[in-house]
Amino acid sequence: MTTKRSVSSALVVDDEPNIVELLRITLEGMGLEVSGAHSLAEAQARLATGLPSLVLSDLRLPDGSGIDLVRHLHEKHPQLPVAVITAYSSADGAVEAMQAGAFDYMSKPIELARLRHLVAAALKLNNPQNAKHDATDRLVGDSPLMQQIREDIRKLARSNAPVHITGESGTGKELVARAIHDSSLRHDQPFVAVNCGAIPEGLIESELFGAEKGAYSGATQTRQGLFQAANGGTLFLDEIGDLPMLMQVKLLRAIQERVIRPLGGSREISLDLRFISATHRDLGAMVDAGTFRQDLLYRLNVVQLHLPPLRERREDIPQLVDVILQRMNGPGSGSPATLAEEVMHKLLEYDFPGNVRELENLLERSLVFPDKNILETGKAPAHFQNEEQPPVPRATRGESGVARALDDAEAALLRSMLEVAAGDAAMAAQQLGISPQSFALRMARSSAGSPE
Repeated sequence: MTTKRSVSSALVVDDEPNIVELLRITLEGMGLEVSGAHSLAEAQARLATGLPSLVLSDLRLPDGSGIDLVRHLHEKHPQLPVAVITAYSSADGAVEAMQAGAFDYMSKPIELARLRHLVAAALKLNNPQNAKHDATDRLVGDSPLMQQIREDIRKLARSNAPVHITGESGTGKELVARAIHDSSLRHDQPFVAVNCGAIPEGLIESELFGAEKGAYSGATQTRQGLFQAANGGTLFLDEIGDLPMLMQVKLLRAIQERVIRPLGGSREISLDLRFISATHRDLGAMVDAGTFRQDLLYRLNVVQLHLPPLRERREDIPQLVDVILQRMNGPGSGSPATLAEEVMHKLLEYDFPGNVRELENLLERSLVFPDKNILETGKAPAHFQNEEQPPVPRATRGESGVARALDDAEAALLRSMLEVAAGDAAMAAQQLGISPQSFALRMARSSAGSPE
């Protein structure tokens, strides 16, 4: 007795018969049953007789656009993976198709190795086993905003479309990027995070794209870049707004053509990457100011995911506090610390300009410095009080105008860095390159002052 084997199928839609035949031969070699269509109407007729396992469609058809087919299938059959083929590698149509719901795209002339990879990935989407990879449970909070973000991540996990994450500092952009990666078919491949603002400008190209031996002074061996390290997986470009203009051009080509050329190299390396970028800056305003390329933004911002600040989901604060305290307490350390009710009320009223990161810092400081502990004491930290902060004292009459200006500038810098560090004095001191003791003394001096 023989068991009937389920065979995957594909519908290929292209007005060029030789393209349909090439794809048919390749896909049949992968064990698929293939049917072809040369127009939008013919494709609709074939779909009416039964759904295939995947659809490959050209963007330009004699009786319409492949994007219309993508939209129709995404609306009626959102689980069916659709990939588009375009002869215009830099065309806006590929981006528009992915925004309409396409799983992926590839350019003509077709690279058979990439085609096989794309088809294999599309078929995995229809495998029920892959539905188990849902990493959204790591996002804490049951507010409607967080529930929507989890749902968006699940949808994004079924696509290779570039994602651009926006939100204030401390809202968890890298955490969300990792959740997208770990929920996707690439979950068993590398996730490489790059802080674009932390790499010196002179090293960015070699860090990202790699460098051949002898490409620059000190390059004693061939060096793999972060793009190659992430190949097959996801590359997370954090603080993308800090990327210099020259590198923006090279990044655009890497995303658009899916190839890179190492510094000093003569050959190009093909990429199979999911691109996720993030920033707390307004890239639209940067485009208007001429400091960020509009075409790069268009390529990165295929799908935008905005993370709300903590003040817009205050109902999640108690749950966040519980999770953070449990993590800080560590396994086998007994019951975690808890907050007094009046302190929790203060937390719920506070706007948290540093968002979840500031909340974490606050709770950690409370455990490290018991004399300033807000846990179980009912004593809220100073910046939770509603009292007005005393003004910065003016310099004494005996000081010169220059000395006064220097003191005022130092005081303003210290306060600014403390605010950026969400009240973490040690972090502010590190950013300024001074010791915590020196920072504390300077803060005390700027807060003091002689009466006039």
